[in-house]
Amino acid sequence: MHEFLVFRLYGMMASWGDIAVGESRPTFDHPSRSAVFGMLAAALGIRRDEEERLSTLSNAYRMAIRVDAPGVLLRDYHTSQVPPAGKGRKKRLFATRREELSIPREDLSTVLSTRDYRCDAVSTVCVWSGAAPIPYPLEELADALNNPVFVLYLGRKSCPPALPVHAQVVRGENLAAALSSARFPDGDLLQGLLHDGDLRVFWEGDEDTGITAIQTTLRYDNPLSRKRWQFGSRAEHYGVLRGDSPCT
Repeated sequence: MHEFLVFRLYGMMASWGDIAVGESRPTFDHPSRSAVFGMLAAALGIRRDEEERLSTLSNAYRMAIRVDAPGVLLRDYHTSQVPPAGKGRKKRLFATRREELSIPREDLSTVLSTRDYRCDAVSTVCVWSGAAPIPYPLEELADALNNPVFVLYLGRKSCPPALPVHAQVVRGENLAAALSSARFPDGDLLQGLLHDGDLRVFWEGDEDTGITAIQTTLRYDNPLSRKRWQFGSRAEHYGVLRGDSPCT
């Protein structure tokens, strides 16, 4: 028997970043690795500039995502005004958004982008220990998620969770057993979104999960450096969990 940390993510809006080129900001229909471990770091109180602690956290665990409801795609045409940053000795730093917009209007530039969101998406996240020594027991991670130091959000700050994550540690023979044994007390609130039957699962690692891999792809969402905004690739397996109900 193995231990697994399981928690559920639901929000009115979520955005799980895909590779962004130019003005387009697409999203996957299930959480990215960087988003999940960024959420764990926020819950623990790890700051964005603590790169060593962030790296240790990310490298110590494996993760999987069960897509309970993919949600509906929402595409937002987004505009944002930004001041000139300058270069060298003329480079300016702004402490607040109000200060950014306090310069003359004619000096402001407008950045245009198209941003994608998933509305009413529900995912169950599973985390377990990997090859490296774990810096935090799974119970401590569960306590942190249920009582986070920093505010949790679903990919973007404008996307807070709409329900508690109900983090819990379960025991099971493999990933399939762990996902099937997790129980969430507010499942009735999501009955209109969830359904019984086959559910898609995405996971990493080579251990036996109890789920047959249908496809393996590279996903570029493994956080390498928060300061340089760099991400590495990882192998993500895809399979189907047969006849499972996420609603209990």
